[in-house]
Amino acid sequence: MEALAPRLHEVELRAYRTGDAERFRLVVTATGVPDVDAGVHADAESANVWVNSADDRAHSTFILPAVHRDGAVTVAVSTGGLSPAMSSWLRTRLSVECGDWIGTLAQVLGDARRRMREAGLRVDTVDWAALLDGPLPSLVAAGELDDAVAIVEDATRQARQ
Repeated sequence: MEALAPRLHEVELRAYRTGDAERFRLVVTATGVPDVDAGVHADAESANVWVNSADDRAHSTFILPAVHRDGAVTVAVSTGGLSPAMSSWLRTRLSVECGDWIGTLAQVLGDARRRMREAGLRVDTVDWAALLDGPLPSLVAAGELDDAVAIVEDATRQARQ
C-alpha cells in the first residue's frame, strides 16, 4: 500500500499520461481542456478511482462542496454540481452571516457539554436550542465571553437541579 502513496514534497510538471490516475484513491481534474479531463475521468473510472472533473458532473463520481471553516464549525454548501458559482456565493454569504465568532460559540458550548459529561450529567437535560435562540450568540459575537459562559453555566446548573 505504501508504494501507492505519492510523495507530497515532490512536484512534477508535465502533461497527464494515460494510467496516471490508477496510482491514487481520489483524483481531481480541472485542466479546462475537455479531452484531457475526459481522459483522466476514463482512466480513473477504469481503475475504480473516485474522480471529480471540475464543472463537469457527467465526468465526476463525486462533487466537492464549497466549504467555510471556523474552529470546529464547518459549513458546506452544494448545488449537486449544478452551479459551483452558486455554492461559493451561498457559502460566502453564510460565512458572513455566521461571522468569525461561530467557532468560538461552538467551543463555549462544547466546553460546557464536556464539563457536564465529566460530572456524570446527561447533556440532553439542557435546552441548547433555547440558548442559541437567546442572547448567547450575540454575546459571543460581541466578544463578551465571560457573560456568554455565565449564561451557559447557569443553564447547566439548572439542569443539575
